Amino acid sequence: MKRKSDAKGKPKKKKVFGGRRSKFCKFCVEKSTFIDYKDVKTLTGFTPERGKVLPRRTSGVCALHQRMLVEAIKRARNIALLPFATD
Repeated sequence: MKRKSDAKGKPKKKKVFGGRRSKFCKFCVEKSTFIDYKDVKTLTGFTPERGKVLPRRTSGVCALHQRMLVEAIKRARNIALLPFATD
């Protein structure tokens, strides 16, 4: 099988895009089995200024912990530890 080459007969190099680092779950690294709704400092890291919950692809949290995280954020909002939205 013949490789693709440029006009001078040199083989083409594959383009290497920016060094995208693989995301990892913060909670899996810490081996936490429970995300506490009273831990406001941790939960605010997963909610931007507008008050929405960051998606998995942005935050890098695994599916199991994302479900637990959303539940904890909802509980913290209901007892007024976190705001629903900002003005």
